[in-house]
Amino acid sequence: MSEFWLYFNVGLKHVLDWNGYDHVLFLIALTIPYAFKDWKRVLILVSLFTLGHTVALILSVYEVIIIKANLVEFLIPITILITAFFGLLTAGKSNKNESMTFVAFITLFFGIIHGLGFSNYFKSILPGSNSEKLMPLLEFALGIEVAQLIVVLLVLLLSYIVQTFFRFSKRDWILVMSAFVIGVVLPMIIESDIWRP
Repeated sequence: MSEFWLYFNVGLKHVLDWNGYDHVLFLIALTIPYAFKDWKRVLILVSLFTLGHTVALILSVYEVIIIKANLVEFLIPITILITAFFGLLTAGKSNKNESMTFVAFITLFFGIIHGLGFSNYFKSILPGSNSEKLMPLLEFALGIEVAQLIVVLLVLLLSYIVQTFFRFSKRDWILVMSAFVIGVVLPMIIESDIWRP
C-alpha cells in the first residue's frame, strides 16, 4: 500500500508542482471556456488528457517511442499556446457548435506530448524489470487524474466567482485568461533549448 501512495503522490505532485507549472497552464487553457454545467465534457477532456499522458509513458518506459527531450520540452508550451489561442478564437461562441470529437482528439494528442515530457524522470524512479513497471504507471496516472481534477475544480470555481460576483462576462473571462496563459507561455517557447545550436 505504501508503494501505491509513493507513485500516486509522484503523479499528484507532478501536476501541482509550481516549478513545473506547464501542466497547470494547459489545464487552465483547457478549462476556461467551460462552466460547472459542462462538467461531463470537462471530465471527458481531462480523462482523455490523462489517457494520452499514460499511453505516452507506457510507450516511452517500454522503449516503443524514443524522442529527444528538448523537442518534447519545446512541444509542450506549443500545445498550451494552441489551446489558449483556441480559447481566444472561440470566446463568446456557443459550445454547442464546437465539435467535441475534434477537441477530444487534440486533447488526447496533447496528453501524449505532455506524457513524453515526463518520461525520462519517471523511467529513473521505476523498478528495474518490465513486469514490475505497469502498476506504478497506473498508480502514477491515478495521481495525475486526481490532481488535474483539483486544478479544474479550482478554475471552474474561480470562473464562477469572477462571473457571478464581479460581473465579468463569460467572453471577457475567456479572453483575459487565454491572454494571460499566452503571456506566460510565449517566453517558454522563445527561451527553449531547441533554438540553440
